[in-house]
Amino acid sequence: MARKSKQQVTELRELSDDDLTQELDDTYRQLFTIRLQLSTRQLANTALPRKLRRRIARIITLKREREVAAFYEEQQTESEVAVEAES
Repeated sequence: MARKSKQQVTELRELSDDDLTQELDDTYRQLFTIRLQLSTRQLANTALPRKLRRRIARIITLKREREVAAFYEEQQTESEVAVEAES
């Protein structure tokens, strides 16, 4: 079971930022559709909403990881420029 989620995360990590945003939008739309089916009792697989919520959480986490990494990279670059300016 853990192997499958690792594959999903690996596939998501390979996506660009724009593709990741598109994937998040698509997943939200799927979740909306599944919720409608669940409320009208048309959904056979009741575990699907939970899987979609977890996928959304994975995507949001990856987006946040990228934001934090970009911030630290920017801070590192600024500190290097400041050290060079002092020299």
